[in-house]
Amino acid sequence: MSEPKVAVVILNWNGKQLLKDFLPSVIKSRYNNLQLIVGDNASTDGSVDYIKNNFPEIQIIENDRNYGFAEGYNRILKQVTADYYVLLNSDVEVPENWIEPVIKAMEADPAIAAAQPKIKWQKDKTQFEYAGAAGGFLDINAFPFCRGRIFDQIEPDLGQYNQFREIFWASGAAFFIKTKQWDETGGLDPDLFAHMEEIDLCWRLKNLGYKIVYCPDAEVYHVGGGTLDANNPYKVFLNFRNNLMIMQKNLPAGEAVLSIFIRMSIDFIAWLQFLFKGKTKFAFAINKAHYQFLANLSKTGKKRAETQLSYSKHTGVYHSSVVWSYFIKGIRHFSQLKDFQ
Repeated sequence: MSEPKVAVVILNWNGKQLLKDFLPSVIKSRYNNLQLIVGDNASTDGSVDYIKNNFPEIQIIENDRNYGFAEGYNRILKQVTADYYVLLNSDVEVPENWIEPVIKAMEADPAIAAAQPKIKWQKDKTQFEYAGAAGGFLDINAFPFCRGRIFDQIEPDLGQYNQFREIFWASGAAFFIKTKQWDETGGLDPDLFAHMEEIDLCWRLKNLGYKIVYCPDAEVYHVGGGTLDANNPYKVFLNFRNNLMIMQKNLPAGEAVLSIFIRMSIDFIAWLQFLFKGKTKFAFAINKAHYQFLANLSKTGKKRAETQLSYSKHTGVYHSSVVWSYFIKGIRHFSQLKDFQ
């Protein structure tokens, strides 16, 4: 029986230097039925010509303008035929055998729709990486965090998270998904533009009864912040707005109103902290996020799926507040969190 076809797709926007740094590792990937693609979001830095001149084995698909991460990928993948898509960030270094262990695990269980490998920091490969680590989770208020990273506390990889397990969300830095389930859900939500779009997609998949898993037998090395710096107010805006949007879309109606009210109240505390620290641009970003969320309640509400399973019953939900656990109880490591579904 032949191996399923896998398409590794890197979405690029003015990332020529990142392509120079990390494409050499990607083209060394060992997998028999593999297609390597760079989807370009109308770059102006010579990225496309650089790929054509230096990596002729890579297929290039070009968008006519910058559609952001979500819609950019949606448009590119409509032109790709494969059994599996792997959405890979342009600032990720990969070892040769990073694909097969994940595909093997996903093939073994028809209920698995999406997965991620272990994601470590490219600048120090003994450390987990902020954006993915050993799999993504949500707390009772839908705050995202990772096994191996709670807020800014990042753990070294000592083998403590080497267990294959179901998670809530897989990181978009190295996101494996079966094409059938990508098509079933319609892909990423373009209104999110960037940030948390993979959490939304995983949540929708879980509401349909599918599993999201973490596969420790494969690992990749992510720089992080390659496109949008962590200290950029626009990133703060996207994270706060998008988190509220995905709660409205995916929580059962009876849970959504109260949960969003609680979440916005917690956001207000963050707003006060930014204000007192003199970071007015970040406080304004939260104001803007809440305004846009409220202004688009009707539009977002129309995207609610017919099925919203009880949030508390999903695997990968921490049945307490990670904010309280971290800032009040002093918990710094994922292994110290006990209240899980």
